[in-house]
Amino acid sequence: MHVAILGGGIVGACTALAAQRAGFAVTLIEPEAPGGEQAASYGNGCWLSPSSVVPPAVPGLWRKLPKFLSDPLGPLAIRWSYLPKVAPWLVRYLLAGWTEARVMKTGHALRALVAGAPELHAALAEEAGVGHLIERRGLLYIYPSRADFEAEALAWRVRRETGVKWLELSEDELRQREPDLDRRYTFGVVVEEGGHCLNPGAYVAALIAQAEAQGMKRVAARATGFVIEGGRLKAIRTDQGEVPAGKAVISAGAYSRALAREAGDDLPLETERGYHAVIADAEAGPRTPMMPSDGKMSLTWTATGLRVAGQVEIAGLEAAPNWKRAEILRDHLLRSFPGLPRELPPDRVKFWMGHRPSMPDGLPCLGPASASADILHGFGHGHVGLVAAPRSAELLAALLAGTPAPIPAAPYSPRRFR
Repeated sequence: MHVAILGGGIVGACTALAAQRAGFAVTLIEPEAPGGEQAASYGNGCWLSPSSVVPPAVPGLWRKLPKFLSDPLGPLAIRWSYLPKVAPWLVRYLLAGWTEARVMKTGHALRALVAGAPELHAALAEEAGVGHLIERRGLLYIYPSRADFEAEALAWRVRRETGVKWLELSEDELRQREPDLDRRYTFGVVVEEGGHCLNPGAYVAALIAQAEAQGMKRVAARATGFVIEGGRLKAIRTDQGEVPAGKAVISAGAYSRALAREAGDDLPLETERGYHAVIADAEAGPRTPMMPSDGKMSLTWTATGLRVAGQVEIAGLEAAPNWKRAEILRDHLLRSFPGLPRELPPDRVKFWMGHRPSMPDGLPCLGPASASADILHGFGHGHVGLVAAPRSAELLAALLAGTPAPIPAAPYSPRRFR
């Protein structure tokens, strides 16, 4: 069988390789250069985090909604002009985390996608000749005090119940482990099974190149729809003409919603805009990739410099970036490491903004489309696109081939939104 993968981000790249392993001939339809700056896969936080099991919405979040609307530079902000359009999605978002039981159920489903991810990525990278891009040295969560850690009891309860293990660090242990870190942080938690990617853009490009070396055809076009006859897929419509295919996977990230409609499903996909700042030749930084509790951002050494990534801005696909949000990330990074200069010349700092493809319940859509079982949805990973891509790809390949799935498929079914 011939399968078309619509989108060349990390999920599309991993799915192409998994489909090849399952015996499919593969065509990748992607209008831009794989791994380029246009993709969320390029600018993410770099983390391969098996502890990413806590959905964005948790009980009581609705109380903070006025703050999200009033503070355009807060860690989660909603632009007033976009509120009427995003309101139905927000309602579903808040309801998904209304009770601890719902959060725990989502946590188990997320854990199935992210457990063992560093090892899966290491194997993929090694096969693609870029094994050096994946490092497994753990992930560190840092807090001003133990009380601040205990204030996040629900998040850590979800992690414990889903099988995540960690080590707690006292102030002295944290200081020995991270000597450059600002002394306002006095407590740390290490998840030793975690890892990170040194260059997500280059990693995606290498996976695509590996698939091409194994026979995948790449078409530089934008998919726009499907040719379906008698419920069976015949071809993909693109802005460059039709591409024959017997099966297809929609993995176009935040741009997947229109394709999903063409496949018979109006799914509540929204973009959570994220930012990053990269400091070249940084004079200080973390020994272990870390996340400060008072910033909710990842601080990670990469091949191009010290990257700080985070923020959630709900403003749609078309609104202009608000670069003050990237400046906030940079400034938080400077405060976290006193060894960094207070004044950095512009040529040493690079800002970026991209679009996380997010479903309101924090889980991706992985499963058949309504218009044809030959078309699979494979998008909506939100904050876990990089870490969850290999296992998602294995599940999608199994659904394509009709073979036993590596994990239960039901939690990610697009039909949950009907």
